[in-house]
Amino acid sequence: MNPNKVLWEKGDFTRIARSMRKSGETVVNGLGITNGLKIPDLGCGDGTTAIPAARRGAQVLGVDIARNLVEAGSQRAREEGLANCRFQEGDACNLSELTDGSFDLVVSMFGAMFAPKPFDVVKEMVSVTRPGGRIVMGNWIPNDPTLVAQILKISSAYSPPPPEGFISPMRWELESNVIERFSSAGVPNDNIAFVRDTYTFEFPDTPTRFVGEFRAFYGPTMNAFEAAEKNAKSSDLQRELEELFQRHNTSPIKDTTSITATYLRVTTLVS
Repeated sequence: MNPNKVLWEKGDFTRIARSMRKSGETVVNGLGITNGLKIPDLGCGDGTTAIPAARRGAQVLGVDIARNLVEAGSQRAREEGLANCRFQEGDACNLSELTDGSFDLVVSMFGAMFAPKPFDVVKEMVSVTRPGGRIVMGNWIPNDPTLVAQILKISSAYSPPPPEGFISPMRWELESNVIERFSSAGVPNDNIAFVRDTYTFEFPDTPTRFVGEFRAFYGPTMNAFEAAEKNAKSSDLQRELEELFQRHNTSPIKDTTSITATYLRVTTLVS
């Protein structure tokens, strides 16, 4: 089985996605969505951006490699009566099931960056976008001092080395890499814009309990703990993550968590 599929079907990412809902709404508010706009949301999870985009009248197709997340997103759309939002399994490295040039806006917030073949991802995103359409990606930043980059950095220190040929998803943050990848798909450098933005995780309990959610339900963190347990270091990993979450918690309300993380937003115009 595709190891990326295994990773994201592990646990239950919907438990983490609940903490991302408000920022998902904020991202969508800034996309200039109009009624009838055709959008594929790649690596959509259970609809953090797909659902609010559909609420604004867009025709949204959520695509995710994890079957459980596709099912969760479909359930959310049904519960809200959003006939204009559907979900299907798919791989951002191969969008052959989608019609070339048929979408106005391709969105991928922290999704396509984790696909293992970045040049294929870019080729596919550009192919399905109509001339004059846009591609908007949100990518976590390597070595950034804020939450997600540090979770991945800490977790990697307890995990086995990646297989030969592995391309880190965090290389999407490097503007030179992004330009190289889009240039390979025929996108001029002047059509690519970069902005650093923030995304807030909000959890209705303590930072320690929030760490527990990642340990129990977030595939990369679950793998890190499994590896750490084999080396009798799971308590060390737990301590590092708890210290990280507590240090970055800015919620003024007792026993709640609010943590802001920085990401790179890439906007590409397809000509």
